Amino acid sequence: MNKRKLWSFGMMLLLVLSAALAACASPGGEKPEETKSEGEGKVVSENVKDTLVFGRGGDSSSLDPSRVTEGESFKVTVNLYETLLNFGEQDTAVNPGLATEWAPSEDGLTYTFKLREGVKFHDGTDFNADAVVKNFERWANGNAEKFPYYNTTFGGFKGDEGHVIESITADGANTVVIKLTRPQAPFLKNLAMSMFAIASPTAFEQGDDQFERNPVGTGPFKFVEWKPNETITIEKFDDYWQEGLPKLNKIIFRSIPDNTARLNALMSGEIELADGINPSDGQAIEGNADLQLFERPSMNVGYLGLTVTRPPFDKKEVRQAINYAIDKQSIVDAFFEGRANVAKNPMPPSISGYNDDIKGYEYNPEKAKELLAQAGLADGFEMELWAMPVPRPYMPDGKKVAEVIQKNLADIGVKASIVSHEWATYLDLASKGDADAFMLGWTGDNGDADNFLYALLDEDNIGSNNYTYFSNDEMHKLLIEAQTEVDEEKRNELYKKAQEIIHEEAPWVPLAHSTPLLGGSKDLTGFVPGPIASDLLSKVEFK
Repeated sequence: MNKRKLWSFGMMLLLVLSAALAACASPGGEKPEETKSEGEGKVVSENVKDTLVFGRGGDSSSLDPSRVTEGESFKVTVNLYETLLNFGEQDTAVNPGLATEWAPSEDGLTYTFKLREGVKFHDGTDFNADAVVKNFERWANGNAEKFPYYNTTFGGFKGDEGHVIESITADGANTVVIKLTRPQAPFLKNLAMSMFAIASPTAFEQGDDQFERNPVGTGPFKFVEWKPNETITIEKFDDYWQEGLPKLNKIIFRSIPDNTARLNALMSGEIELADGINPSDGQAIEGNADLQLFERPSMNVGYLGLTVTRPPFDKKEVRQAINYAIDKQSIVDAFFEGRANVAKNPMPPSISGYNDDIKGYEYNPEKAKELLAQAGLADGFEMELWAMPVPRPYMPDGKKVAEVIQKNLADIGVKASIVSHEWATYLDLASKGDADAFMLGWTGDNGDADNFLYALLDEDNIGSNNYTYFSNDEMHKLLIEAQTEVDEEKRNELYKKAQEIIHEEAPWVPLAHSTPLLGGSKDLTGFVPGPIASDLLSKVEFK
């Protein structure tokens, strides 16, 4: 062996011995690599999982919650913004939010709110009374097309006869006073709804179209990126006012329209949380040791809407015939696996004021044919049946349910062509009255009957949430009276009378009240699904 080879061998031996000694010096054996997190001095393990991928059935249509009515947007925005008041985790009891205290006047016309101090928007500007006033002024000076929920909830806009908010003013930096034109029984619950979240005036003053793609709130997470029809990414807001929250560093909302593909992504570990789980897949998740199944408390209704301004649905007999023609029990049995009940009213039994004395339309094709004959349509007619393109909590598979309805209608001589559109387009066109019949549904926003009956079927909300364009003067008077009635028993009687009118006029075919399912990885903790289908994820983390 020459000197060069001998020297090389000696160096290799020295390196081996050095490595062995280093390992012996570590009593715990190999340790995971450690690194300092960016911008902090504490040491954290690289193995800590701090990003959640949430698989959902469709993309958001906007990240400005005041401009939308659909749940896919609220799933994201509830984590970016906050409201003056909050609901409980699993109920609709009113709790403090950005307002820590509130007091109504004896006549129910004035509310005074004390605001939380030291809160920042994501752009670094201050949350204060002026910011709250500017948000309400923005909504009140809009229109039904721009702010449909404000129209639905507060009876129109500034200058409208039915507008319930007379004024909103700042009394110093941390007090807001709201005066009403008439008492509104669900007013505090309305303020806790996701669409009335407080946004940074600096951000929305840049323009509505700019703002809905670049949201700025006070929530636990801030916006990072939106890839349309793919992903929306949000990340931890380091200056969030609530200490210790959020637990996660990042959340990626991933759009996976197909239910089976979303389930497969959950089972393979591509995503850690999935909504819109088919009831038939619930047992597969429960039987998988790596997953867990979540049930959301039911507060919804799935329905087939009949646009009453489009012939022949302008005839009550035709609408009643469609109700008799559809076998709702078979739909529930086939697609909900025992996790839903047949609906007969436009709101679920869990809501105070539900009219259980109403006898639902039975499945009776012969009765349906008789009614069509009375309407001069004994030979049937042709129509378009709009099927939802995305799974929703109240309708796990819209297209397949539409096929059953199509067959039911064929049995009474009605030829229905199934039509569908991209989700945002579907909602836009249906709201404009372009559909003969459309499948849709509603998850309650505040646990009040007003949020179902008035929001979805009153004449005030035609063009916003009343997609059927149904109008009835007697019912309108009942619903307005119920809004101002503070006696709970009297309110309930008014709502029961309104449901009798809706049942007789039949602008809907109520289909089902479901128990929505979600699936998650076994190591996911802190996730508590509530009855409102937009979940705050600030307490979610991995074990």
